[in-house]
Amino acid sequence: MMLTFANVSKHYDGTAPRNVLRGVNLELGPSECVAIMGESGVGKSTLLNLAAGLDRPDAGQIVFDGHDLATLDDDAATLQRRRKMGFVFQAFHVLPNLSAAQNVALPLLLNGMLMKDVPVRVSLVLRAVGLGGREHALPRELSGGELQRVAIARALVHEPHLVLADEPTGNLDHDTAMRILALLRELAQKNGAGVLLATHSTAVAAAADRVLRLTPEGLEPYAPGAGGA
Repeated sequence: MMLTFANVSKHYDGTAPRNVLRGVNLELGPSECVAIMGESGVGKSTLLNLAAGLDRPDAGQIVFDGHDLATLDDDAATLQRRRKMGFVFQAFHVLPNLSAAQNVALPLLLNGMLMKDVPVRVSLVLRAVGLGGREHALPRELSGGELQRVAIARALVHEPHLVLADEPTGNLDHDTAMRILALLRELAQKNGAGVLLATHSTAVAAAADRVLRLTPEGLEPYAPGAGGA
């Protein structure tokens, strides 16, 4: 397995301490897409943060590419994210003063690719997401669907092992959302990347290989359309 959660729990202290995740078990394989559903506040984003090594579990073990994430120091965890993970967010998080191509190039530059090789890779990925000829467009000149495709291209340009997507189609209409999801899956499978996505949409979840529902008691198999959301 590429990513494994073994009996993972997470709680937060504060004025109202609460358990966010309790006894979560999860396995994600290469080229597999797993959708996580659940009510707002149940911990879907926390689960993705743990998978990224941005947070650490209070109990249990998270193993990614053979490494226990809890044993990595901050520098090692940062390198794992930079080299082996891609992120797609609902809010896109593209840099407003950089062109589409410059946004997509960022992971390559951070990973030390030679400058002469960057434009070719960026151009290939932008064409793959249907943005050929839009390389020099600034974010303000792009539609919501185009911005989401820039975000997907940026997440996949360095051929990560794992793609983490938090409500990746939340701001899009149904048809655009389905096209974006199909594109994300196609490019991830081409690279053998596992995809873990959090979503409220039963239609988006139904397009995944497996759907799990996150509850205060943990993760359980879920069939979209079988009742509930």
